[in-house]
Amino acid sequence: MRPLRSLRRNQRRSPGSYGLHYDPAFLSPGDREELCAWIETLHPLWEQRFSKNNPPPPGREQRQLLRPVYWLGNWQFACLDYYRPPHGLIDRCVRAQPFPTVLARLVAEIEDLARELFKPQDVPQGWHLNTCLVNFYGSRVESGKREDVARVGEHKDFEPGPVASISVGERAFFQFVQSTRPGERDAVVVQQWLDDGSLQLFAGDRFKKHLFHRVQRVDKRGGHAFAKHVEGFETRRVNLTLRYVPDEHVIPFRKLGPKAQEDVRGYMQELAKHAPFFGRELEGT
Repeated sequence: MRPLRSLRRNQRRSPGSYGLHYDPAFLSPGDREELCAWIETLHPLWEQRFSKNNPPPPGREQRQLLRPVYWLGNWQFACLDYYRPPHGLIDRCVRAQPFPTVLARLVAEIEDLARELFKPQDVPQGWHLNTCLVNFYGSRVESGKREDVARVGEHKDFEPGPVASISVGERAFFQFVQSTRPGERDAVVVQQWLDDGSLQLFAGDRFKKHLFHRVQRVDKRGGHAFAKHVEGFETRRVNLTLRYVPDEHVIPFRKLGPKAQEDVRGYMQELAKHAPFFGRELEGT
């Protein structure tokens, strides 16, 4: 394993405040090339926010997520309302493909780094990065018009422990914000550009519980582009967000409740067209 060079670099360039670490050049050229080659093999999904058994609340309509996604380790389908402890634990995390070799190697380094950087109380017992959300940022075409949808609104990550974010492609303008009045989250606390090949790592109550975070926009000037495996969508940035879900809450598709199975079976069938793993999971039912 490589030495914890990212920790030393961070101490030289931007000490920052406890709970937030940023390394603008975490990926070596070789790791970046290997990671991007693997990304090019993925066929991400357009997910709908709601489903038959989880319909939109009164006054709201069904909507498509702003970006295609892919998950590793476990798939948190939007229509199952993601993983939201302490109450949103059941039928939330469906077992998914394991990490590829290059990502597993990077994750091992990040886990060591997190334990060096953060206090024991901010790294739960048993913590390990076992879930990865791969977000595809770019532009989509609707009715012949191209719309830039490279952004993510204010939210919190509810999974326990440190969260890691690896970025490739165009840089993204990222902000931590706090609520000033009910319904408003526009008081910017920290903001930074997340560069191609960078690692962002955050933990602790301030960044996990008290602040929201968002991606305001993604640059266009670098000329980055990824394989077009999603019809009508052009990807210029890919972000891999790594989190921890207690292993007992990650279940195979066959153990989902009947309604949850019904809501995500179509997604599983679509995934199985390109990833044999999901075909085997469906056969298990």
